[in-house]
Amino acid sequence: MPDIEKIIEREAEKGDERSIIYLVDELIAYAQGMRASDIHIDPSERNVRIRLRIDGVLQKSLSVPRHFHDEIISRIKVLAGLRTDEHQAAQDGRFRAHLPDKSAVDIRVSIAPTYHGENAVLRLLADKEEQFTLGMLGFSDDDRAKIQEAIERPTGMILATGPTGSGKTTTLYTIIKMLNTEGVSIVTIEDPIEYAVDGIEQIQVNARASLTFANGLRSILRQDPNIIMVGEIRDKETAGIAVNTALTGHLLLSTLHTNDAATTLPRLLDMGIEPYLVASTVNIAIGQRLVRRICPDCKAERAMTDAERDRLLELLPHLVVESDRVLHEGKGCNECGGTGYRGRLCVNEVMMMDGEVREAVLRKASASEIRKIAIRNGMTPMLADGLYKAQQGLTTVEEVLRVVHE
Repeated sequence: MPDIEKIIEREAEKGDERSIIYLVDELIAYAQGMRASDIHIDPSERNVRIRLRIDGVLQKSLSVPRHFHDEIISRIKVLAGLRTDEHQAAQDGRFRAHLPDKSAVDIRVSIAPTYHGENAVLRLLADKEEQFTLGMLGFSDDDRAKIQEAIERPTGMILATGPTGSGKTTTLYTIIKMLNTEGVSIVTIEDPIEYAVDGIEQIQVNARASLTFANGLRSILRQDPNIIMVGEIRDKETAGIAVNTALTGHLLLSTLHTNDAATTLPRLLDMGIEPYLVASTVNIAIGQRLVRRICPDCKAERAMTDAERDRLLELLPHLVVESDRVLHEGKGCNECGGTGYRGRLCVNEVMMMDGEVREAVLRKASASEIRKIAIRNGMTPMLADGLYKAQQGLTTVEEVLRVVHE
């Protein structure tokens, strides 16, 4: 992995002889080596700050001389096929970078004008879908059994919910991989296509060509699919077509931006879907967040403090917390960049659409009432799932509380 700070220093010393092409290439290689998902390049009055998002958190701030700024942005624009003479409008593009180890990484680029000049955010996309299983993602045996039961039905909707960057798409891809057999036709419509998956047809949304989620979904129905994945249900039109698709003999997977599993059902009602349609089409709603895993190389035990024990009992009164319970933390090492965390896992809640939940939807019950019914009928809430994982030594209580706001 390149020592990026020394490379920046060396290029700064070269003056007019510096190579911005080399600098940008090395920055991308460094970010990939650090397992970063995004590179943020932000100009300020005196310098250019570069930060990497690693395991969902912005960190590792680098400083580049201010006079490098225009050249770095121009180089990124050239790579992404964007207009180099446009400085007052936001631009989006994409390119493939070839790394020194002969591998390649697809990069999505977003450039926007700011007070001190244009910034750039580079999203590093995985070339192929990783070979995840639901267990590797962090789903418990009980939740995996619920998902398995839902995907074995030939029709209905499977919805993954949560904010941006909570791993919804990865969960859906993992389920798609479980369903991807010779005897079924799977078609997806996505914006963007995150991973290339063998054996399924993937369609990219294209607003310029009027290929929206709604129009694309109509077209897909003429392709004779068994299973359809829609990247996101964003509006009333897409929601309506998705529900009708699930009613007419298809299994449909999609994502929604809601805080938790229970809010998914009232959200569909808000989009104008009739309660009886929601009750009869949704098989399961999966609410999730991503928390950082404790780094296995510097993981250490520590005793639970009285304050932590009181906080756990306050959050989950039914949780059994032994007074001598041992927690774990990462001390920080070279492997995790001193953070104490390496990699991420899901904390989740899986809500089955059982008889009681259906009745609640039909009478337009609130999300909080639906949630209470689901918990009473066996749903493990996201917060409880996270705290159980902290007790198992997979993550920390602080990390769970940072991510799951309840």
